[in-house]
Amino acid sequence: MGIQGMELCAMAVVVLLFIAVLKQFGILEPMSMEDSSDSELELSTVRHQPEGLDQLQAQTKFTKKELQSLYRGFKNECPTGLVDEDTFKLIYSQFFPQGDATTYAHFLFNAFDADGNGAIRFEDFVVGLSILLRGTVHEKLKWAFNLYDINKDGYITKEEMLAIMKSIYDMMGRHTYPILREDAPLEHVERFFQKMDRNKDGVVTIDEFLETCQKVGGIRS
Repeated sequence: MGIQGMELCAMAVVVLLFIAVLKQFGILEPMSMEDSSDSELELSTVRHQPEGLDQLQAQTKFTKKELQSLYRGFKNECPTGLVDEDTFKLIYSQFFPQGDATTYAHFLFNAFDADGNGAIRFEDFVVGLSILLRGTVHEKLKWAFNLYDINKDGYITKEEMLAIMKSIYDMMGRHTYPILREDAPLEHVERFFQKMDRNKDGVVTIDEFLETCQKVGGIRS
């Protein structure tokens, strides 16, 4: 699989699996565009209220009514207003009973946990969802870089990329077709760095990542 295919595959895994999580939570329901004074009252009386709707609307590509609909689903499934990592891992494991989704769910959880406090707030959730569903290619690639940059130091190392690739292979399990070789994750990482690491310093910067993905894939933001 070439670098373009690998990146598209990785992004597809992120988006499709996260949407599956949303459906499992009962959050991703049809978004009502009808006016509802009940929704306004509900949002104003919730104890663990998120940031103001106007602020969230400015930070995302959702309308006010869509945010209200999303918040109702989030609050119904997460009354505390927070999703912890154990819950996240449990849901992913249900979708991949033949594999081990624990490590991948951990990495994905950290990508959504913007402030690193060990829980996903509604604000974290809706900002990430906006990028994955309605963001530009540039925004989605920046989000993917953040996923691969495990220690959040602004660089992707071979060790970090290998950890992500192994977690995806572990999650898919040994029942894939064609059967994947043991050294397949390492081969993908080597291809990744051959294309991405322009100055051959052993790490990939955000600029190298964005430029290569868009050039090799023929993508425009």
